[in-house]
Amino acid sequence: MITFAFYLFAITVCIAGFMVVLARNPVHSVLWLILSFLSAAGLFVLLGAEFVAMLLVIVYVGAVAVLFLFVVMMLDVDFKQLKGEFAQYLPLAALIAIVLLAQLAIAFGAWEASDQSATLRSVPMPVPALNTNAIGLVLYDRYLLPFQVAGLILLVAMIGAITLTMRHRTDVKRQDVIAQMHRDPAKAMQLRDVKPGQGL
Repeated sequence: MITFAFYLFAITVCIAGFMVVLARNPVHSVLWLILSFLSAAGLFVLLGAEFVAMLLVIVYVGAVAVLFLFVVMMLDVDFKQLKGEFAQYLPLAALIAIVLLAQLAIAFGAWEASDQSATLRSVPMPVPALNTNAIGLVLYDRYLLPFQVAGLILLVAMIGAITLTMRHRTDVKRQDVIAQMHRDPAKAMQLRDVKPGQGL
C-alpha cells in the first residue's frame, strides 16, 4: 500500500507540474499547482515528516496558492498581449531548454549506483522521532542567526513591495476623520427659506 501511495503521489506531482506550465488558462495553472502541493505533502507524510507536510498544505495551499488564484482572477491582465510578447522570446527559451535537457542527459548518463544501494534498500527505514522537535532544534539552535536574517530579509521585501505598489489616487473620495471631528456645525449647515414654487 505504501509503494502504491508513493507512485500515486509521485506521478501526480509530475503530471501536475507539467500541467502548471502547459495549461492555457492561468486559473487552471494555479489549480494544478495546488494539486502538486497536495501530492508533495503526501510524499512528505510517507517519509514521516508530517510537520513539513502540514506546513506545505497550510502555508502554500492555504495561503500562497489561494493568493495567486485571487490575484490572477481579480487583475485585469491581457493574456493575449502576453502571449504575443512570449513569441518574441521563443528562440531564447528553446535554447535554454536544450541546454537544460543536455545537462540532465549528461547527469543521468554519468549516474552510477553504489555497491551498497541494494543493501540499504533492503534495510527498513527507522521510524524517526518527532520531526517537529528535530526541526526546532536545528532552526533555533544551530541555524538561529541565518533563520533570523532570513526573517528580516522577508520583512524588508514585504515593506518594499507595499511601498512600490501603494498608490494614492486623487480621484477617489477618502474619509478625513480629523476634519469631520473639528467641523463647525454653524458652517456645515445653511438654513434657506424656500418659497413655494421656487427652487434653491
